[in-house]
Order: sequence, then C-alpha cells, then structure tokens
Amino acid sequence: MLEIQNLDTLNYQYKKNSKSHYLETIFKISAPYLLKQFTEKELDCLIKKCSYIKGKNKKEIVKKFSEIYISFIKENYQSKYKKSDKSLVKFISKKNSKVKILWSDCLKALKKMDSESIHLMITSPPYYNARDYSKWKNLNRYLDDMRQIIKETYRVLDNHRAFVFNVGDIFDNDNIYTKSKWGKRRIPLGAYFTKIFEEAGFTFIDDFIWNKGEPESQRNKNGDTPYPLYQYPVNCYEHILVFFKHRKDETLYPCPVCGCLKVNGNAYSGIGIKSWECKNLNCFERSKSNRGKRFSLRSILMNDLKVKDNFIEKDFLRKWRKDIIKISPVIKYNSKGENTLGHTAPFPKEIPEMAIKMFSGAGEKVLDPFAGSFTTPLEAIILNRIGIGIELNKNRFKKSIIKNIEKHLGNATWEEMT
Repeated sequence: MLEIQNLDTLNYQYKKNSKSHYLETIFKISAPYLLKQFTEKELDCLIKKCSYIKGKNKKEIVKKFSEIYISFIKENYQSKYKKSDKSLVKFISKKNSKVKILWSDCLKALKKMDSESIHLMITSPPYYNARDYSKWKNLNRYLDDMRQIIKETYRVLDNHRAFVFNVGDIFDNDNIYTKSKWGKRRIPLGAYFTKIFEEAGFTFIDDFIWNKGEPESQRNKNGDTPYPLYQYPVNCYEHILVFFKHRKDETLYPCPVCGCLKVNGNAYSGIGIKSWECKNLNCFERSKSNRGKRFSLRSILMNDLKVKDNFIEKDFLRKWRKDIIKISPVIKYNSKGENTLGHTAPFPKEIPEMAIKMFSGAGEKVLDPFAGSFTTPLEAIILNRIGIGIELNKNRFKKSIIKNIEKHLGNATWEEMT
C-alpha cells in the first residue's frame, strides 16, 4: 500500500504511475480534496485504477477519469452492505441477450443484491386478494408486506433512477372491520402505494392514467335506479406511477469539463440532488462572469445517456406526451375460453416499453420484482437492456413463462437461478 500522508507524496506517487500529462494535472489540482475524502488504501486503489489511462486528448482523459472515479465511489458504497450473494450478483450482471429468471421470494432475492446495482425497476404488484395466489388476512397485512419490499427496492435501485409502478384501485373487502359482503368498498391502492414509496425515501414524479377502454367491472349495479346516492362509476383505468430515488450524497464528484475535484457545494437542484460548481480557474469552460461549470451526479448521468443507442423516436414521445393514455388490456383468452398466456394478470408491453426507453440506457439492468408473465424482462432484452425478473410461483408459471419468452426470442433465450 502507498504511504500517502501529504500532497507531495500523493503527487509523487501519481506521477510515477501516470501515463498522461493531463491526468497528472487532474491529480495535482485535486490532491487536497482526494486526501480529505479517501483513506490511504482507497487512494492507492484509485491511482492504480487510473494508471492505465494514457493519451493527449484532454476530453477523452476527463471522460475516462470520471467513469473510473464514479465507478470507484459506487464500489466503495456497495462494499458497506455485507449481505449480498456473490453468485446472484454475478448472475444478474452477466451481459447477454438472455432473460434472467430468479425463482425466489421477492424480498429474499432483493436482500441478496448489491446496493444501487439496478438501473430501472418496473412492476405491477400482486393486488390485494385479487387472485387465488395472492391472499392476505387483511389489507394491513398486505400493505405491511409491500412496505418491506419497497424499502428494499430503494436500497437496490441505483441513485437518481426510476421505479415505474403499475397498480389499479380495486373493489374488495379490506377485512379490517368486517368480513361480510357489506365490508366491500373501493380500495385506493394507488394512494396507499404512493405514501409507502414516499416513506421509503422515493420522490413521486408522475401518475400516468392508463385508460383501459370499455370497462369490465361489475361495480355499478344500480343503473336502473337513476336517483341520488345510488350511482357509482365503473373502473376503467389503472395508475402508472413514476417515482425517483434521490439519495442525498455529499460525495465530491469531478467537474465533467476539466475532470478536477476542486469544486464547491452549490444549491440543491432538487430534493436529494446535490449540485457542485467547479472552482478550477483553468477549467476549459467558464461563464462570462467567470463562474465555473455547475453540475450534479444526476446531470452527469443524464449527459452520459445522450448517445445514439438511447435515442427516443418523436412519434413515441408524442404518444406519451399526455398523462392519460389509452392502451387495450392484454387479451388472455381465445374463442374457446382458454388462457393462451398461462397467467391471469399480465400487463401490456407498452408499459415496460415506455419505462425502459424513457428511464434507462442500452446495456443497463432492468428488474421486475413481481415478474409474472415476464413482459418486462422480455421487453428489456428486445430493447438491448439486461432483463431480470423475480417470480415466486415456479411450479405454477414456469411453463407459461418459458413459452412466452421463446415465442418472442426463440429457443435458449433464458437462464434461471433459484
């Protein structure tokens, strides 16, 4: 390990390992900030990771240094969580064009994942007592289970990333006050989940209303009694809730223009989004009033996603321009009354397609904690992401899941782990 005790020894050790004159400049200007932020062991590791960077193109050197530095910060943060399973982490991180199936209880699987290792989450949860495979004693028990899961997803989701959550309000008995048929009521799951997400640390961003068209609900039984207090609307919509994780992070990040860590804290640009201002007077970009570049980790991530592979078509953006969108529900049954999908609650591919295109980049990891028919991981693969799904009911749904994947991707396009 290098014995880095002051600026002179840091500059000397880096100069000895450096293959780039400008990278040497970055370390020289950043030395006071590096010494303040890292231990000797950590600095030794960072220097070694950067030692291969060479060349004269300053823009490329800044880009490579920033990538290594941000990755290094992430690895340090992840190392603080000691419960992750190395084999599971390796499984979900493999870059290939296969759908990754985790047969597991959702909460248990999440607890084995690295912190901030998933770039986007998309799901539709099992609705309270809406199916024979998703039963709870009462609504409070259901919400408590969902609360634990969402708390864990907050840890696993990468910082400044999105969770797109499809849920519908239902008509059922909450079983809290009475179990008789008179206890049935409209249960606002969308409102309850919004509160749970916010309590876990997420920030509510948007609520797309999914207009399902002709309603299937049988709630309105009093259409032939046209008088006050008899009338209720039938349910023809669901929520597509969008939440962001903005964990407050005071870590210094390098200026995206000059790569130096000579930065001062600036005002927050949003809840949990720490911004910085470059104080390097020799930075390549200064304002007319000689102010330095202002940036945040989120703005760096957003700029990194501005590449050809992530371009979103104008027609697609126009389709999702309004927060009420009409999408036909998935047709599950054929003319013979047979369920051709093998699952009773699939959601349309348009929902994960929107989320993947608008909130992730090519090659990133997309997770559905309640994968069901695996529409989300399948769509992720089609859109050149890493598609991962967790499903509890292996015996019940495996055949239909594999059939659905191979129908769209062909044979040998999935891998599983229990």
